[in-house]
Amino acid sequence: MCIYLYNYTSVMVLRRWIAGGVCRCSARLDGKTVLITGANTGIGKETSRDLARRGARVVMACRDLSRAEQAAEEIRLSTGNGNVVIRHLDLGSVYSVRQFAKDFTDGEDRLDVLINNAGVMMCPRWLTEDGFETQLAVNHLGHFLLTNLLLPKLKSSAPSRVVTVSSIAHQGGRIDFDDLFSSKKTYSSLESYRQSKLANVLFSRELGRRLRGSGVSAFCLHPGVIRTELGRHVEGWFPLLGALLRLPSLLLMKTPSEGSQTTLYCALTPGLDGQSGRYFSDCAEKEAAPEGRDDFVSRKLWEESARLVGLKDTC
Repeated sequence: MCIYLYNYTSVMVLRRWIAGGVCRCSARLDGKTVLITGANTGIGKETSRDLARRGARVVMACRDLSRAEQAAEEIRLSTGNGNVVIRHLDLGSVYSVRQFAKDFTDGEDRLDVLINNAGVMMCPRWLTEDGFETQLAVNHLGHFLLTNLLLPKLKSSAPSRVVTVSSIAHQGGRIDFDDLFSSKKTYSSLESYRQSKLANVLFSRELGRRLRGSGVSAFCLHPGVIRTELGRHVEGWFPLLGALLRLPSLLLMKTPSEGSQTTLYCALTPGLDGQSGRYFSDCAEKEAAPEGRDDFVSRKLWEESARLVGLKDTC
Protein backbone atom coordinates (compact mmCIF):
# COMPACT_ATOMS: atom_id res chain seq x y z
CA MET A 1 0.00 0.00 0.00
CA CYS A 2 2.83 2.41 0.89
CA ILE A 3 4.57 1.71 -2.41
CA TYR A 4 1.29 2.29 -4.25
CA LEU A 5 0.71 5.61 -2.49
CA TYR A 6 4.30 6.67 -3.14
CA ASN A 7 4.00 5.87 -6.84
CA TYR A 8 0.63 7.59 -7.07
CA THR A 9 2.01 10.70 -5.37
CA SER A 10 5.04 10.70 -7.67
CA VAL A 11 2.80 10.52 -10.73
CA MET A 12 0.64 13.37 -9.44
CA VAL A 13 3.72 15.54 -8.79
CA LEU A 14 4.99 14.77 -12.29
CA ARG A 15 1.63 15.61 -13.83
CA ARG A 16 1.47 18.89 -11.92
CA TRP A 17 4.94 19.82 -13.18
CA ILE A 18 4.07 18.88 -16.78
CA ALA A 19 0.85 20.91 -16.60
CA GLY A 20 3.00 24.02 -16.11
CA GLY A 21 1.82 27.53 -15.33
CA VAL A 22 -1.77 28.50 -14.73
CA CYS A 23 -3.39 31.80 -15.71
CA ARG A 24 -4.87 33.09 -12.46
CA CYS A 25 -6.27 36.33 -13.89
CA SER A 26 -9.97 36.63 -13.08
CA ALA A 27 -10.71 39.47 -15.52
CA ARG A 28 -14.14 39.65 -17.13
CA LEU A 29 -14.45 40.48 -20.83
CA ASP A 30 -18.04 41.69 -21.04
CA GLY A 31 -18.37 44.06 -24.00
CA LYS A 32 -15.04 42.91 -25.46
CA THR A 33 -14.47 41.07 -28.74
CA VAL A 34 -11.88 38.34 -29.17
CA LEU A 35 -10.87 36.71 -32.47
CA ILE A 36 -9.21 33.29 -32.39
CA THR A 37 -7.88 31.45 -35.44
CA GLY A 38 -8.02 27.66 -35.50
CA ALA A 39 -10.57 27.76 -32.72
CA ASN A 40 -12.53 24.57 -33.39
CA THR A 41 -10.08 22.13 -31.79
CA GLY A 42 -7.19 21.77 -29.34
CA ILE A 43 -5.93 24.77 -27.41
CA GLY A 44 -7.85 27.15 -29.68
CA LYS A 45 -11.12 25.57 -28.62
CA GLU A 46 -10.19 25.65 -24.94
CA THR A 47 -9.07 29.27 -25.23
CA SER A 48 -12.40 30.11 -26.86
CA ARG A 49 -14.27 28.35 -24.08
CA ASP A 50 -12.43 30.22 -21.32
CA LEU A 51 -12.90 33.62 -22.95
CA ALA A 52 -16.59 32.92 -23.64
CA ARG A 53 -16.98 32.02 -19.97
CA ARG A 54 -15.62 35.48 -19.14
CA GLY A 55 -18.37 37.13 -21.18
CA ALA A 56 -16.47 38.01 -24.36
CA ARG A 57 -17.90 38.02 -27.84
CA VAL A 58 -15.82 35.21 -29.33
CA VAL A 59 -15.26 35.03 -33.08
CA MET A 60 -13.95 31.61 -34.06
CA ALA A 61 -12.08 31.84 -37.37
CA CYS A 62 -11.84 28.35 -38.87
CA ARG A 63 -11.31 26.60 -42.19
CA ASP A 64 -13.79 23.76 -41.53
CA LEU A 65 -17.14 25.43 -40.81
CA SER A 66 -18.93 22.19 -39.99
CA ARG A 67 -16.51 21.29 -37.20
CA ALA A 68 -16.39 24.92 -36.12
CA GLU A 69 -20.15 25.08 -35.64
CA GLN A 70 -20.10 21.90 -33.56
CA ALA A 71 -17.36 23.37 -31.35
CA ALA A 72 -19.13 26.73 -31.09
CA GLU A 73 -22.41 25.13 -30.06
CA GLU A 74 -20.62 23.07 -27.41
CA ILE A 75 -18.99 26.24 -26.06
CA ARG A 76 -22.30 28.13 -26.05
CA LEU A 77 -23.95 25.35 -24.07
CA SER A 78 -21.10 24.84 -21.59
CA THR A 79 -20.58 28.55 -20.87
CA GLY A 80 -24.08 29.96 -21.25
CA ASN A 81 -22.65 32.58 -23.62
CA GLY A 82 -24.63 32.73 -26.86
CA ASN A 83 -22.32 35.38 -28.29
CA VAL A 84 -19.96 32.86 -29.88
CA VAL A 85 -19.84 33.02 -33.69
CA ILE A 86 -17.92 31.30 -36.45
CA ARG A 87 -16.38 32.80 -39.57
CA HIS A 88 -14.63 31.07 -42.46
CA LEU A 89 -10.88 31.65 -42.74
CA ASP A 90 -8.30 29.74 -44.74
CA LEU A 91 -4.89 31.03 -43.67
CA GLY A 92 -3.31 29.28 -46.64
CA SER A 93 -5.09 31.63 -49.02
CA VAL A 94 -4.22 35.32 -49.36
CA TYR A 95 -7.65 35.89 -50.92
CA SER A 96 -9.44 34.23 -47.98
CA VAL A 97 -7.47 36.24 -45.43
CA ARG A 98 -8.24 39.50 -47.21
CA GLN A 99 -11.93 38.64 -47.55
CA PHE A 100 -12.16 37.62 -43.90
CA ALA A 101 -10.48 40.83 -42.73
CA LYS A 102 -12.81 42.96 -44.86
CA ASP A 103 -15.92 41.19 -43.57
CA PHE A 104 -14.70 41.40 -39.98
CA THR A 105 -13.85 45.09 -40.26
CA ASP A 106 -17.23 45.86 -41.85
CA GLY A 107 -19.26 43.75 -39.43
CA GLU A 108 -17.58 44.12 -36.04
CA ASP A 109 -17.47 47.24 -33.87
CA ARG A 110 -14.22 46.41 -32.11
CA LEU A 111 -11.36 43.94 -31.66
CA ASP A 112 -9.78 43.75 -28.22
CA VAL A 113 -7.70 40.59 -28.57
CA LEU A 114 -6.48 38.83 -31.71
CA ILE A 115 -5.15 35.34 -31.00
CA ASN A 116 -3.11 33.88 -33.86
CA ASN A 117 -3.50 30.28 -32.79
CA ALA A 118 -4.00 28.14 -35.91
CA GLY A 119 -1.13 26.08 -37.22
CA VAL A 120 0.07 23.00 -39.05
CA MET A 121 2.99 20.83 -37.99
CA MET A 122 5.40 18.76 -40.06
CA CYS A 123 3.06 18.14 -42.98
CA PRO A 124 4.38 16.95 -46.36
CA ARG A 125 5.63 19.60 -48.78
CA TRP A 126 2.30 20.97 -49.88
CA LEU A 127 1.92 24.26 -51.74
CA THR A 128 -0.93 26.68 -51.20
CA GLU A 129 -2.97 28.24 -54.02
CA ASP A 130 -0.52 31.16 -53.89
CA GLY A 131 2.48 28.85 -54.38
CA PHE A 132 3.71 29.14 -50.78
CA GLU A 133 5.00 26.19 -48.74
CA THR A 134 2.12 25.31 -46.42
CA GLN A 135 3.77 25.51 -43.01
CA LEU A 136 5.24 28.96 -43.59
CA ALA A 137 2.02 30.10 -45.28
CA VAL A 138 -0.39 28.99 -42.56
CA ASN A 139 1.76 29.45 -39.48
CA HIS A 140 3.28 32.80 -40.43
CA LEU A 141 2.27 34.53 -43.67
CA GLY A 142 -1.49 34.16 -43.16
CA HIS A 143 -1.29 35.51 -39.63
CA PHE A 144 1.10 38.28 -40.70
CA LEU A 145 -1.40 39.49 -43.30
CA LEU A 146 -4.42 39.05 -41.04
CA THR A 147 -2.83 41.01 -38.20
CA ASN A 148 -1.82 43.89 -40.43
CA LEU A 149 -5.25 44.12 -42.04
CA LEU A 150 -6.93 44.18 -38.62
CA LEU A 151 -4.57 46.71 -37.03
CA PRO A 152 -6.92 49.68 -37.62
CA LYS A 153 -9.62 47.86 -35.66
CA LEU A 154 -7.14 46.90 -32.92
CA LYS A 155 -5.88 50.46 -32.66
CA SER A 156 -9.38 51.92 -32.44
CA SER A 157 -10.15 49.43 -29.63
CA ALA A 158 -6.93 50.08 -27.67
CA PRO A 159 -5.71 48.97 -25.26
CA SER A 160 -5.70 45.76 -27.24
CA ARG A 161 -3.44 42.78 -27.79
CA VAL A 162 -2.10 40.43 -30.46
CA VAL A 163 -1.14 37.00 -29.12
CA THR A 164 0.70 34.60 -31.43
CA VAL A 165 1.17 30.93 -30.60
CA SER A 166 4.72 29.88 -31.50
CA SER A 167 6.72 26.95 -30.13
CA ILE A 168 9.95 26.03 -28.40
CA ALA A 169 10.74 24.52 -31.81
CA HIS A 170 11.84 28.01 -32.90
CA GLN A 171 15.15 27.09 -31.25
CA GLY A 172 17.46 25.89 -33.98
CA GLY A 173 15.26 27.44 -36.65
CA ARG A 174 16.61 29.53 -39.51
CA ILE A 175 14.93 31.94 -41.90
CA ASP A 176 16.30 30.90 -45.28
CA PHE A 177 15.67 34.04 -47.32
CA ASP A 178 17.24 32.41 -50.39
CA ASP A 179 14.81 29.47 -50.27
CA LEU A 180 11.87 30.24 -47.95
CA PHE A 181 9.66 27.59 -49.56
CA SER A 182 12.27 24.82 -49.77
CA SER A 183 12.11 24.61 -53.55
CA LYS A 184 15.88 24.37 -54.07
CA LYS A 185 16.70 21.64 -51.56
CA THR A 186 15.43 18.37 -50.18
CA TYR A 187 12.36 19.14 -48.11
CA SER A 188 12.55 18.64 -44.36
CA SER A 189 9.18 18.97 -42.64
CA LEU A 190 10.93 19.59 -39.31
CA GLU A 191 13.21 22.33 -40.63
CA SER A 192 10.24 23.98 -42.32
CA TYR A 193 8.23 23.81 -39.10
CA ARG A 194 11.10 25.34 -37.12
CA GLN A 195 11.41 28.13 -39.68
CA SER A 196 7.69 28.91 -39.39
CA LYS A 197 7.76 28.95 -35.59
CA LEU A 198 10.86 31.16 -35.58
CA ALA A 199 8.99 33.45 -37.97
CA ASN A 200 6.21 33.72 -35.33
CA VAL A 201 8.73 34.88 -32.71
CA LEU A 202 10.42 37.36 -35.03
CA PHE A 203 7.07 38.70 -36.27
CA SER A 204 5.86 39.32 -32.73
CA ARG A 205 9.14 41.01 -31.82
CA GLU A 206 9.01 43.36 -34.82
CA LEU A 207 5.28 43.98 -34.34
CA GLY A 208 5.89 45.01 -30.74
CA ARG A 209 8.61 47.41 -31.88
CA ARG A 210 6.47 48.97 -34.61
CA LEU A 211 3.40 49.35 -32.37
CA ARG A 212 5.20 51.01 -29.47
CA GLY A 213 3.01 53.80 -28.12
CA SER A 214 -0.05 52.75 -30.16
CA GLY A 215 -1.92 51.05 -27.32
CA VAL A 216 -1.63 47.67 -29.08
CA SER A 217 0.69 45.10 -27.47
CA ALA A 218 2.10 41.95 -29.08
CA PHE A 219 3.15 38.71 -27.41
CA CYS A 220 4.20 35.26 -28.59
CA LEU A 221 4.40 32.03 -26.64
CA HIS A 222 5.27 28.38 -26.37
CA PRO A 223 2.14 26.56 -25.16
CA GLY A 224 3.92 23.33 -24.19
CA VAL A 225 3.81 19.87 -25.69
CA ILE A 226 0.11 19.13 -25.97
CA ARG A 227 -2.18 16.23 -26.86
CA THR A 228 -3.91 17.71 -29.89
CA GLU A 229 -4.47 16.92 -33.57
CA LEU A 230 -1.45 19.05 -34.50
CA GLY A 231 0.90 16.07 -34.42
CA ARG A 232 -1.14 13.93 -36.81
CA HIS A 233 1.43 14.32 -39.60
CA VAL A 234 4.23 13.21 -37.28
CA GLU A 235 2.40 9.93 -36.76
CA GLY A 236 1.95 9.74 -40.51
CA TRP A 237 5.68 9.96 -41.06
CA PHE A 238 6.56 7.67 -38.12
CA PRO A 239 3.55 5.40 -37.37
CA LEU A 240 5.48 3.05 -35.07
CA LEU A 241 6.79 5.97 -33.03
CA GLY A 242 3.28 7.39 -32.83
CA ALA A 243 1.91 4.10 -31.55
CA LEU A 244 4.67 3.76 -28.95
CA LEU A 245 4.18 7.30 -27.68
CA ARG A 246 0.39 7.31 -27.64
CA LEU A 247 0.07 5.73 -24.19
CA PRO A 248 2.92 7.62 -22.45
CA SER A 249 1.62 10.85 -23.98
CA LEU A 250 -1.42 10.63 -21.72
CA LEU A 251 0.97 11.24 -18.85
CA LEU A 252 3.78 13.27 -20.43
CA MET A 253 1.86 15.83 -22.50
CA LYS A 254 -0.36 18.73 -21.48
CA THR A 255 -4.09 18.59 -22.02
CA PRO A 256 -5.53 21.24 -24.37
CA SER A 257 -6.86 23.12 -21.33
CA GLU A 258 -3.41 23.13 -19.72
CA GLY A 259 -1.88 24.14 -23.03
CA SER A 260 -4.17 27.16 -23.32
CA GLN A 261 -2.98 28.74 -20.07
CA THR A 262 -0.10 30.80 -21.46
CA THR A 263 -2.28 32.08 -24.29
CA LEU A 264 -4.81 33.20 -21.70
CA TYR A 265 -2.07 34.72 -19.57
CA CYS A 266 -0.82 36.84 -22.48
CA ALA A 267 -4.36 37.81 -23.50
CA LEU A 268 -5.65 38.75 -20.05
CA THR A 269 -2.96 39.63 -17.51
CA PRO A 270 -2.85 43.36 -16.67
CA GLY A 271 0.41 45.27 -16.82
CA LEU A 272 2.15 43.42 -19.64
CA ASP A 273 2.38 46.41 -21.99
CA GLY A 274 6.05 46.97 -21.16
CA GLN A 275 6.81 43.43 -22.30
CA SER A 276 5.33 43.86 -25.76
CA GLY A 277 7.22 41.87 -28.38
CA ARG A 278 8.45 39.34 -25.83
CA TYR A 279 8.24 35.54 -25.65
CA PHE A 280 6.37 33.62 -22.93
CA SER A 281 6.11 30.06 -21.67
CA ASP A 282 4.30 28.55 -18.67
CA CYS A 283 2.66 31.89 -17.87
CA ALA A 284 5.92 33.77 -17.50
CA GLU A 285 8.26 35.72 -19.75
CA LYS A 286 11.15 33.59 -21.01
CA GLU A 287 14.10 34.49 -23.17
CA ALA A 288 13.64 33.45 -26.77
CA ALA A 289 16.48 31.60 -28.46
CA PRO A 290 19.22 33.87 -29.89
CA GLU A 291 17.83 33.41 -33.41
CA GLY A 292 14.52 34.79 -32.14
CA ARG A 293 16.17 37.98 -30.87
CA ASP A 294 17.80 39.08 -34.11
CA ASP A 295 16.43 42.53 -34.97
CA PHE A 296 18.02 42.60 -38.41
CA VAL A 297 16.37 39.31 -39.39
CA SER A 298 13.03 40.34 -37.88
CA ARG A 299 12.95 43.53 -39.97
CA LYS A 300 14.04 41.70 -43.12
CA LEU A 301 11.40 39.00 -42.55
CA TRP A 302 8.74 41.68 -42.11
CA GLU A 303 9.66 43.32 -45.40
CA GLU A 304 9.81 40.02 -47.28
CA SER A 305 6.50 38.85 -45.79
CA ALA A 306 4.81 42.09 -46.85
CA ARG A 307 6.15 41.65 -50.38
CA LEU A 308 4.98 38.05 -50.62
CA VAL A 309 1.39 38.77 -49.52
CA GLY A 310 1.16 42.01 -51.49
CA LEU A 311 0.87 44.31 -48.47
CA LYS A 312 2.01 47.83 -49.21
CA ASP A 313 0.86 49.68 -46.11
CA THR A 314 2.13 48.21 -42.83
CA CYS A 315 2.41 49.70 -39.37
